[in-house]
Amino acid sequence: MHTRDFYYELPDELIAQRPLPERAASRLLVLDNAGQLHDSSFDQLPSWLRPGDLLVFNDTRVLAARLFGQKETGGQIEALIERVLSETRALAHIRTSKSPKPGSYIMLAEQKVVVIERQEGLFLLELEQGSWSALMETAGHIPLPPYIQRQDEDLDHHRFQTVYARQPGAVAAPTAGLHFDEAMLDKLDKAGIESAHVTLHVGAGTFQPVRVDRIEDHVMHSERVVVSQAVCEKIAACKARGGRVVAVGTTSVRSLESAAQDGTLRPLNAETDLFITPGYQFKVIDAMLTNYHLPESTLLMLVAAFAGYESIMKAYQHAVEKRYRFFSYGDAMLLEKPVA
Repeated sequence: MHTRDFYYELPDELIAQRPLPERAASRLLVLDNAGQLHDSSFDQLPSWLRPGDLLVFNDTRVLAARLFGQKETGGQIEALIERVLSETRALAHIRTSKSPKPGSYIMLAEQKVVVIERQEGLFLLELEQGSWSALMETAGHIPLPPYIQRQDEDLDHHRFQTVYARQPGAVAAPTAGLHFDEAMLDKLDKAGIESAHVTLHVGAGTFQPVRVDRIEDHVMHSERVVVSQAVCEKIAACKARGGRVVAVGTTSVRSLESAAQDGTLRPLNAETDLFITPGYQFKVIDAMLTNYHLPESTLLMLVAAFAGYESIMKAYQHAVEKRYRFFSYGDAMLLEKPVA
């Protein structure tokens, strides 16, 4: 397939610039297993699930990973921390008029940082004192996606974060999880719907456009994923009782499917660059909760692989016509596995 096959027209005003006042107040578009669309609301999610189903959440926590400063020459610089390697070392994207050279230093929020080397599109940085976690805590900004046309605000520090975020390491939120509040989690639990948590630290690569014509030529970015033995056991129990494994977000999908690449779900603690496109045979998940994704993106390709290309493109056209809110702070979709 070609990248252009995943293009759709989206009016700018449908791109959500801010979260709704209440997390669970979003709309929910359901694409059922027969390919039929249902306009619903997120507070009705329990009625679309069944007792015995298992929701799998990504518990990564978003870092305040955007830092501002100056080069030795005084020029302005912006750093986006992609991955913290140790207290003093990190890999980062750097935006400036001219890239810094290895051996030079930059100042980030008044802290001196040495540029060790360049690793493809990233820079290896070393703090002369203190720690990256402390620096981001005191001076970091929430790295809002490029389609949100405003600076981060105080509200983003908790609203661009799931209520169950536990493991620091992401530079973007697993956005399907942003709809859940404590009341909804409690309601689901009382309805007999179980939960489990994996960890995938979302990288900035999730926003990288696909720049090739044929999708099979795209090189997928890698991200750290952890799937525990306990999660594998919960999924086995869910399957045994006839329940459905419902992944909350594309990151949970990629986590579980990465852990089952040989056909059997096993614990995993590694890097994954799994690129899911139409034709992929899903091994673990039975349904998926997700937000709306950018045209021609790897995430749109993933949901098309799961629910069917024609069904997804029809659903997106419907969402535009019905004026759903799109992207990170937007509305949600529930996708059921199509009947064979």
